[in-house]
Amino acid sequence: QVQLVESGGGLVQAGDSLRLSCSASGRTFSRHNMGWFRQAPGKEREFVAAITTSGGSTMYADSVKGRFTISRDNTKNTVYLQMNSLKPEDTAVYYCAASLSHYSRNSYNYQSWGQGTQVAVSS
Repeated sequence: QVQLVESGGGLVQAGDSLRLSCSASGRTFSRHNMGWFRQAPGKEREFVAAITTSGGSTMYADSVKGRFTISRDNTKNTVYLQMNSLKPEDTAVYYCAASLSHYSRNSYNYQSWGQGTQVAVSS
C-alpha cells in the first residue's frame, strides 16, 4: 500500500480554478491506478476522476467532465486534479485513493486513501 497526502484545497469563488495534489510515499506509486473522490456535507462519497498507472487512460464523473482534469507524474509520485470553472456544488472534501487491482469508479476497489482536502466554492 501507499500513504497518500492531499493538498491544494481552499476557498474560492465560482468560476475560479484550483489544482489539487496528492503525494504518495513508497516506491510502488507507478503500479497503482489512482482516483479522486469527494464528499459533500450530508452526502455519500462520490467518484470524481480516475487515471491508469501510466496515465494513458482517464475517466470522469459526468458532473465534472470538461471542467476537471486528472493527471499524474510518476517521477514525483504525485497525482493531480486540475479543477476549472468551479461551481458551488463542487464544494466538498476531496480524497485521493490508490488501487493496485482496479481502474474503477467504485470506492470499494481502492485500498489506500488520503485524509482529504477541503474545497469550498462560494457563489
